[in-house]
Amino acid sequence: MVYLDFEKPLADIEGKAEELRAMAKKDEGSVDVEKEAAALDKKSGELLKDLYKTLTPWRKTQVARHPDRPHCSDYINALFTEYTPLAGDRAFGDDHAVMGGLARFNDASCIVIGHEKGNDTKSRISHNFGMARPEGYRKAIRLMDIANRFGLPVITLVDTPGAYPGKGAEERGQSEAIARCTEKCLQIGVPLVSVIIGEGGSGGAVAFATANRIAMLEHSIYSVISPEGCASILWKDAERMREAAEALRLTAQDLKKLNVIDGIIPEPMGGAQRDPQAAIQAVGKEIAAMLGELQGKKRADLIKDRREKFLNMGSKSLA
Repeated sequence: MVYLDFEKPLADIEGKAEELRAMAKKDEGSVDVEKEAAALDKKSGELLKDLYKTLTPWRKTQVARHPDRPHCSDYINALFTEYTPLAGDRAFGDDHAVMGGLARFNDASCIVIGHEKGNDTKSRISHNFGMARPEGYRKAIRLMDIANRFGLPVITLVDTPGAYPGKGAEERGQSEAIARCTEKCLQIGVPLVSVIIGEGGSGGAVAFATANRIAMLEHSIYSVISPEGCASILWKDAERMREAAEALRLTAQDLKKLNVIDGIIPEPMGGAQRDPQAAIQAVGKEIAAMLGELQGKKRADLIKDRREKFLNMGSKSLA
């Protein structure tokens, strides 16, 4: 278990409970510590509830970035069948930060696209920590064109700190690729639903989340810039990221009030990383519900619904 900074007291209690059980196991039951360990479990459960009852925006940012949260590949493996990935943009190469292809969801054909961060050092480097290059967005455009041609709904899973800002990416037209991908989202005449499963950073996230329906996991974030980047620009001090997180209104709860998203998906107590399968199933139910709302709508109505949704964003006050 990886513990976040604010979870250190919880780590101490759970660590003690594990030590007691390990001691009892080593002594082959000669020491009866189960009662004491159970008391520690109860204490840790209460502390966990207290910690997650009122998370600050910065703490939510930390939870959204937790390395043990389920990633795009986990959702695809659990929720989709007959997944057939598509590789490459037919122009430069394949971007492993973006995965997508044809699949079946609840036994119905669809297109699924998402950012993949990886789950260990090697895979994170391979997937560029979920930061897509232009070819990743052009691959997504290819997939959305296929969906539009064959009338398949599109499901996107967003988890990126932002598009990759490297020199090569800029030389190959990073901003143009993001803009084209966002434009394609607005053009396709099929249902498009999106779930923010971790981080939704900047235009790199908007390019996948310009959808008819958008949902966020309870402790995910969605913002125009990272708290650290915002603090660096406004105050020339990245250490003021906590203040920036408050100002950005990046939590699911704030974004629901602002009418930016349509729904919030509850997470297991302690975050999706504590029970990945429960979180994945909750996301699956929300995707099914969102697609159900759009079922039977005409192509023109779907496009109009999507455009009007984004024109009306921010119309609700936080007051």
